[in-house]
Amino acid sequence: MTLSEEQNLPQHIAIIMDGNNRFAKKKQMQKGDGHREGKNVLDPIVEHCKKVGVRALTVFAFSSENWNRPQYEVDLLMQLLEETIHEQLPRMEKFNIALRFIGDRSRLSTKLRALMEYAEQKTAAFDSMTLTIAVSYGGMWDMAQAAKSIAEEALAGRLETNQINVDLFDKYVSLNDLPAVDLLIRTGGDYRLSNFLLWQAAYAELYFTDTLWPEFTVQELDYAFNVFSGRERRFGKTSEQIQQAKIEN
Repeated sequence: MTLSEEQNLPQHIAIIMDGNNRFAKKKQMQKGDGHREGKNVLDPIVEHCKKVGVRALTVFAFSSENWNRPQYEVDLLMQLLEETIHEQLPRMEKFNIALRFIGDRSRLSTKLRALMEYAEQKTAAFDSMTLTIAVSYGGMWDMAQAAKSIAEEALAGRLETNQINVDLFDKYVSLNDLPAVDLLIRTGGDYRLSNFLLWQAAYAELYFTDTLWPEFTVQELDYAFNVFSGRERRFGKTSEQIQQAKIEN
């Protein structure tokens, strides 16, 4: 049994890493420096998740809607992503962590796509944890892609429409081989999901914090874990049913 199971900690954590630009303004830094600061926060968070036995960590690096940001910022974020991949590869090997990416890669540069594929292949056999970086990703895009794939299967005669249900759909969305998201954290003070993992986080516990991402610490992550542990997850059942199930187990 892992430490996370012993302490009733989440097996899959998702993080919306928000607040980089506001951090830069707060510190009177130059444009883009908030993103650079935010990039450095990820390492201790990944290490801590691995240490306590979290199976999967998925972070929102660049959304489908972020393409609408100023071009200089888009270019910087793509550059930082490339730097992050190069920096993470030796760390993934050291900690036995698989590195994956989800999102629409069609708008990414050929160079970046090749680097992402190389990183995924290089770390595919690592099994202590999975770190997924969502790039050019949107939850609605994810579900539309799943629906398209299912439709293609049906048109090809490999699938009957009466076979389409929640369990089948689940097999076609991103991260279908990982546990569902247990805990979704959003930094930066906003209270919305921003089109992130809408299917995968359907029953996730939500933790919102005013802390800006570059100021997010392992200590606050542990606090979020404590909040999660104190919540009763009913999945549509009553509290009495949950308590009875605990007694029986």
